Amino acid sequence: MSPPASPRVFTEREVARHRTKDSCWVLLGRRVYDVTAFLRMHPGGEALILRRSGRDVRAEMEGPPHRHSENARRWMEQYYIGELDGSTDEAQGPCRAHNAKWRRAMVAHPLRRRRRPPPPPPPPGADYRQYARVTDLPSSVSPQDLVDWRKPLAWQVGHLGEKYDAWVHQPVDRPIRLFGNPLMEAGTKTSWYWVPVVWLPIVLYFSWYCYTTLAKGTTRIVLASDVSIPIHKYMFPVLFLTGWFLWSLVEYCIHRFVFHMKPPAHNYYLITLHFLLHGQHHKSPFDGSRLVFPPGLASLVVGSFYAILRHTLPEILATSVFVGGLCGYVVYDMIHYYLHYGSPRRGSYMYGLKAYHVKHHFEHQRAGFGITSTFWDHPFNTVIPDEKF
Repeated sequence: MSPPASPRVFTEREVARHRTKDSCWVLLGRRVYDVTAFLRMHPGGEALILRRSGRDVRAEMEGPPHRHSENARRWMEQYYIGELDGSTDEAQGPCRAHNAKWRRAMVAHPLRRRRRPPPPPPPPGADYRQYARVTDLPSSVSPQDLVDWRKPLAWQVGHLGEKYDAWVHQPVDRPIRLFGNPLMEAGTKTSWYWVPVVWLPIVLYFSWYCYTTLAKGTTRIVLASDVSIPIHKYMFPVLFLTGWFLWSLVEYCIHRFVFHMKPPAHNYYLITLHFLLHGQHHKSPFDGSRLVFPPGLASLVVGSFYAILRHTLPEILATSVFVGGLCGYVVYDMIHYYLHYGSPRRGSYMYGLKAYHVKHHFEHQRAGFGITSTFWDHPFNTVIPDEKF
């Protein structure tokens, strides 16, 4: 959301009235922000903002204990709604009044704060169309966005080149449309409940199948022609948890080495692929329809996981490990959704995970790749520095 051309002006009394979950406003200096929609997204929980509603939060933004990142400050500007009434400035001296008028002018025209001299005209004989691509953006494209939000983004982002990596890691609170075709667009969206609906019946069926098969007492691991080890039914929980543990490593590796690959700036197709796989999630991290894997895409990863196990272990052992990994995947997707939209109790395990994951989105995009836990970040040396919220 862009700041209005003529910002509204509010009195301190008006701002102070908005201190509830249904209407929560805060101040940053003299700027007024309606952060109601952000309450459930805040990594520190709703209570931290509600306790400070109706007043200036500059000290909290600067810290300690936590200094908010540039992305967090940029994100906050999306909730800007106006200015605090500066009428009393006139009575406090001409310099104060002049400063208040200057601030209001900067709000009305925010780009003045960063305005640079206009670019020189193209040299004689230059291709003006190429020159215009850089200097004359469409009216719906701000210099910060670099894309036309009225059109599908999938075919635009590849043209960003070397600007893509910085652009995609500057999150916004707005819906993203990837494709113009309604069917293709619908295929990229999944409600969270489809993950347990599709995969939990498979987990339950194969868990029952593996346990009852092992209970027959006929499963043995052959070590040599005359040496074998029986596998008891009570080994199933061990095999199940082994699969869950293996999935946690797969989860980390996919997130770090696939989703966070840095596509070459000159490769349009790899940039587009990265955006479709994960870049769109970092650009719009609170798009609720794209927080879990579509079952079709997930089946490719699930099928590959099973194929590797099936070629490594005997059939019943491979299936037992696989079903544990599949359960781990379901838990991963549910936790990921909750970390974006849940409001865990302060001090709980999930509270720490939520703060950790939000820092990954807003400040430490090259670290913090664990979702369900931070375990694998330690041996791979990608732990986000500890901070309190």
